[in-house]
Amino acid sequence: MKKFLLASAAVAALATGAQAADLGAPRAPVAAAVMAPAFSWTGFYVGAFAGYGWNNFNVIGPGTGTGNGPLLGGTIGYNYQINQFVLGAEADLAFAAVTGRVTAVPAFSLRTNMLGSVRARAGFAVDRALFYVTGGLGIQNAALAQNGVAVERFTRTGWTLGGGVEYALTQNWTAKIEYNYYNFGTRAAGAAIGLPVRNEIHTVKLGVNYLFSTGPSAVVARY
Repeated sequence: MKKFLLASAAVAALATGAQAADLGAPRAPVAAAVMAPAFSWTGFYVGAFAGYGWNNFNVIGPGTGTGNGPLLGGTIGYNYQINQFVLGAEADLAFAAVTGRVTAVPAFSLRTNMLGSVRARAGFAVDRALFYVTGGLGIQNAALAQNGVAVERFTRTGWTLGGGVEYALTQNWTAKIEYNYYNFGTRAAGAAIGLPVRNEIHTVKLGVNYLFSTGPSAVVARY
């Protein structure tokens, strides 16, 4: 009986020692989850675009003319993101060949050679997609002709509104599709015509931008 009690005590002591040794052993560190940096729209950017325009103009008297043509240009701008809201400013300039014609007699044509704008942008970011509206100053350089003979070349300003979707392909490269409406109002044509001319243009652009990002994530507003 004594031998059995001594053996039991020895087994209990060994088990206690083993548990104590386990408690004292260092534990292997748990690897931390690696998180990819959130995309930020904040920063300056430059880009290029190609598109197409539709020109509606009215020589008040002879009638209304329509036409279309391509455009190719460049963009510069700045974004600032707060939570999911993105605010910014953008300027663009395009060489264009957007021509509208009035087929009445005498026949008139209006060709837009340059189209530009300086605009504000406001958008909502959903991960790497940015849905935005834009508006501001529109700039046009155009030539008016009567019966195929140039009558007047001019530069005028108006206003523009539009919207689009931009998507971040990488941390720096984005692609966009954008619609713009330009209204350049009504103005008197040259002295040789003496008629008021009203002009508006619709455009659709496909573009790419390179974003000089200022940080890995958006500014988080605290309330």
